[in-house]
Amino acid sequence: MTSTALDALTHAQRERLAFIDFNLQYFGQVARADLIQRFKTGLAACTRDFSSYKELAPQNLVLSHTTKSYHRLESFKPLFAHNAESILSALCRGFGDGLSSGVQPSDYCQNATRLIHPNSEIIATIMRAITSKSAIECLYTSLSSGTTSKELIPHSIVNNGTRWHVRAFDRSNQEFRDFVATRIECPKILQSLIKPEEYADKDTQWHTIYDIILAPHPQLKYPKAIELDYEMDNGQLKLEVRAALLGYLLRQWNVDCTEQGTLNCNTYQLHLINKSQLNLKDIEIAPGYQE
Repeated sequence: MTSTALDALTHAQRERLAFIDFNLQYFGQVARADLIQRFKTGLAACTRDFSSYKELAPQNLVLSHTTKSYHRLESFKPLFAHNAESILSALCRGFGDGLSSGVQPSDYCQNATRLIHPNSEIIATIMRAITSKSAIECLYTSLSSGTTSKELIPHSIVNNGTRWHVRAFDRSNQEFRDFVATRIECPKILQSLIKPEEYADKDTQWHTIYDIILAPHPQLKYPKAIELDYEMDNGQLKLEVRAALLGYLLRQWNVDCTEQGTLNCNTYQLHLINKSQLNLKDIEIAPGYQE
């Protein structure tokens, strides 16, 4: 398939074919109903789009008469370049048409520079495992154990503010843990059955929601500046946060978690004021949690 064939299509056609490509890559399947719902097209037009896609990439999909969906083949090669960072952001917003790399950067609005970039192929495999509720076999490199082989049952992908993590049940440790997405290599979806204790609904930390209260650091001379930054109400910012993500949030935003707010206010401009209501295990990576 050459880029010339894609260039000959209208933008609307490319957008619909990219949507098919995106769903096959990240979810493993796509149905005509998905295309109709997303683009409000008729059945005949939808059928033509799938025919065009299959003509361009016959090795990518096969129609299952049982599910009435097109399924991804092992020989799949994406027609469109899917930028992992953009796709993950789109998935978080509940949106994705596959055309993730066509946005032009603004000359007037710049985002923070990212040093860590996930691999789109690896993210795609993980997303298909999440969608199909399957286990994956992969290599994982950690700072403590080096590179080891693991069997994981992923259920969510989350940005902790610095990098993307995969929340998964780790069969070797028999518990739910976070895995840095960029440290996962050679993921392969397994056909093994998932045990009841491995399903996402058994991830207690993920389903436990904390109500936390943040305030300007007590040592600040002009706390109103922080109140304005975070749109605080009566000097407080109240948030609902998953227990599994709480430590990341407190560390990313430099929240002083000591009882009396004893850390340097020039570095830690926020203070956690309801620490006593939290499980300390869930904030062990947060600044000052031991105190």
